[in-house]
Amino acid sequence: MAEQETPKSVFDPYKVIKHPLSTEKSIRQIEFDNKLVFAVHPRATKKDIKKAIEQLFNVKVAKVNVHNAFQGEKRAFVKLGPESLASDVSADLGLI
Repeated sequence: MAEQETPKSVFDPYKVIKHPLSTEKSIRQIEFDNKLVFAVHPRATKKDIKKAIEQLFNVKVAKVNVHNAFQGEKRAFVKLGPESLASDVSADLGLI
């Protein structure tokens, strides 16, 4: 019997992005810097994060910065392009 082959590199944005962060700092960045902050998978790269955000929210990502917190959590600071508003995305997510 022949087994069906499944591609090993199927991209799942839900495995890259864990959840959005709604701290005081992240809310301030949404309002003033057009940035969103997410907790991401520990082995996610900047390219993976950019691809996942663009697929999930249909926005244009300008830049991704990654921060490894002392608590063991990896955070992604995602700056959106001028044509996309972080406040609209955060309203859809229920952050503000």
